Amino acid sequence: MAIVSGFAGEHPERRVEAAAPAPYPLAGDLGLNGVWLSDQPWAVSNLVQDYDFATGELTSAFRFEAAGVAAEVSVTTFACRSAATIVLQEVEVRVDRACDLSLRAVVETAGLRGRLARRRMDTPGEPEPACDGSLLWESEGALSVCGYALATELAGGEAERLVQAWDRSGPLQTEYRLRARADRPVTLRQLVAIVPSVAHDRPDEEAVRRVARARASSFETLRQRNRQAWAEIWKGRIVVRGADPEHQAMIDAAVFYLNCSTHAASRAATSIFGLATWHDYNYYFGHVMWDVDAFCVPPLLFFQPDAARAMLDFRTRGLAAARANARLSGRDGLQFPWEAAPSSGQEASPGGGDAAAHEDHVSLHVARAFALYADVTGDEVFLEEDAWPVLSGVADWIVSRTTRTKRGLEILRVIGPAEVPEPPDNDAFTIMAAIQILRRAIRAAEQTGRPAPAEWAATAEQLFLPIRADGVIAAHDGFRVSEPKGATPSPLAGLFPYDHPSPEGERQKTLDFYLQHWEAYVGAPMFPALYATWAAMAGDRDLSLKLFGEGYAAYDQGRFHQCLEYRPDHPDSQVRAGPFFANIGGMLLGLMLGLTGVVIDDGDPQTWSRRPIVLPRGWTAIEIGRVWVRGRPMRLSATQGAARAELRPL
Repeated sequence: MAIVSGFAGEHPERRVEAAAPAPYPLAGDLGLNGVWLSDQPWAVSNLVQDYDFATGELTSAFRFEAAGVAAEVSVTTFACRSAATIVLQEVEVRVDRACDLSLRAVVETAGLRGRLARRRMDTPGEPEPACDGSLLWESEGALSVCGYALATELAGGEAERLVQAWDRSGPLQTEYRLRARADRPVTLRQLVAIVPSVAHDRPDEEAVRRVARARASSFETLRQRNRQAWAEIWKGRIVVRGADPEHQAMIDAAVFYLNCSTHAASRAATSIFGLATWHDYNYYFGHVMWDVDAFCVPPLLFFQPDAARAMLDFRTRGLAAARANARLSGRDGLQFPWEAAPSSGQEASPGGGDAAAHEDHVSLHVARAFALYADVTGDEVFLEEDAWPVLSGVADWIVSRTTRTKRGLEILRVIGPAEVPEPPDNDAFTIMAAIQILRRAIRAAEQTGRPAPAEWAATAEQLFLPIRADGVIAAHDGFRVSEPKGATPSPLAGLFPYDHPSPEGERQKTLDFYLQHWEAYVGAPMFPALYATWAAMAGDRDLSLKLFGEGYAAYDQGRFHQCLEYRPDHPDSQVRAGPFFANIGGMLLGLMLGLTGVVIDDGDPQTWSRRPIVLPRGWTAIEIGRVWVRGRPMRLSATQGAARAELRPL
């Protein structure tokens, strides 16, 4: 199965724009004395797979026995980070006796919804084809197209090469036939360029150019460059001193998954499962949701600021859609879609769109992501040209979303992260985030020499935040912890990662109250990954370690450490789906900013660390080998008991 960033079609059931499976670029087949593996898959045994997070390479080894011959096969697959359109595969075959060996490289289209719009085996105007062939695939609903180009090479013997030219509606396929020997392995290499229409208007033609360039560079060169690119990313490895080795492995996996589904060349951000999906579970449809802006962009700023910028560029391209969305709701400014379609950036929620109607906090997370990018990078041009339109547009939207009452300014009928059927008034998480965005927009006006509308400051001062009689921030008006989803700790998310400046007593009481009810919430997606940080903020190291296990480690799926959406013992866990980026991003956010006490703003980075360091029991330090701050590589470390974290240039 292949998912290409930005390639979208109509979902077969819900009929909304959704990420669509595309032709699989690295399919293949193997024949021994005329018997094909695809005809006798039961003849495969001893399958072992290894995923090397250091290089992004997947190695599959297996044995295929047919027609009196046994073949040991090793397949190495990777996507090249230095050439973002190129995926590569090397298949090595060793036979135990001389035989007729056939190998096929295939760009497979069978079983897909959509149609083959164009297929070429020649290169117009050229005496020799630039590659084995190209195709243009159109998604169901004709929402987008994707171009492919295939190039192959064989080593290990003299072979007859056959290109399947006659099948105009079939896949791209190149076959090699040779007499194999027991003392010499045969190696087939496939290079495929994949270009979606969000990146080029004639993507199959561009794919031909890209694969020709890749072939000229050579497989080994691209492999080495890919390894170098990953080595650069891993300079930012998060090392937790004193942590259980399994916990460290999960942290490493989270860093890998976040980085492997994001890239500076991507024009469609990434979805809540990154670039992963399932045949039997498409709940999020590949849509770009608030979780990505809130939980994935902040840590990515330290790892790959250019990839974070690409995710924000997706939102910038959707400004017209956000402005139209606000106007349709009778509001000012920008209201970003709840579920942004991967190619158009417009609202694509299925059915009646209940969350899209009332869960309005998405725009706040988008605005905050833009502000964080400006603050971390110090990019004044970005602040002027990209962040300011978003911050000012969302600030205007906040003002228009309020209603004046005798209690001040209220946000009525708004759903927070606890998705309940009847929208309450004054969701605390939305209010706390809105105050922070209004204040950041005012500061952005000062930075860019613009006047800030007086309504922004007035709204920030007068927004009504519900506080219980015991001094605890209530999740919303009329809140009861016994209500459906009442244990959702959304006010804690207002304290971190949104850094709402509550008085110390109010902050401590709110932490203590919601932490008491963690068992009623953990197992659900998203916020449980932050519990370790909240417990540490409350000063409870034992609970912090326990909740790292219960709120993150217990979601771990053994195969390659995929973090699942739901904990398997949760009643709503229908499919074990992962890697789930809200959980992954939340955990990394807690490690990099929460437990280190780092609060990012436009001031001196040396002042960002603002809390004494309290780590889970047994953890002695968090060390991040490299973070990017203001265009410079720095090292971030937080030692248990220290007054502040240390951020120093490399």
